[in-house]
Amino acid sequence: MPLTIQNVQTAPIPSRDELNRWVDIALGDQTPEHVLLRITDEAESYALNQRYRGKDRPTNVLSFPDTTPPGLSQNQLGDLVICAPLVATEAAAQYKSLNAHWAHLVIHGILHLRGYDHQTAADAQIMETQERQMLQQLGYPDPYAEEQ
Repeated sequence: MPLTIQNVQTAPIPSRDELNRWVDIALGDQTPEHVLLRITDEAESYALNQRYRGKDRPTNVLSFPDTTPPGLSQNQLGDLVICAPLVATEAAAQYKSLNAHWAHLVIHGILHLRGYDHQTAADAQIMETQERQMLQQLGYPDPYAEEQ
């Protein structure tokens, strides 16, 4: 699965191999031809979050599902936008390893692209169960546990 990475910021990011591994596990049995991962700074995250979600702050991950019109034969899952500086800040504040937090957010974003959501408690439970299982397969702790 081709993963295009656009890194438009200066904070450290995981390796291409790690990002690919996390995307692959989150895809499960889906095999899209393409996923775009844009790694950005807080200013761009803020602008996108405000424009598309009406939120007046940057966010760690945004998911934009593919909107190819019906009838066209593109098999693209969509785009993820991850704010690297915010990921680092959150990982430190939550006492998580940086890679564990990155893995969680990549998986979380891909699950959104696959149609999972957390708008209701029932939907959140389903999505979080998927995240926990995938992260466990990768050897990372439960991101929702009270203590890490």
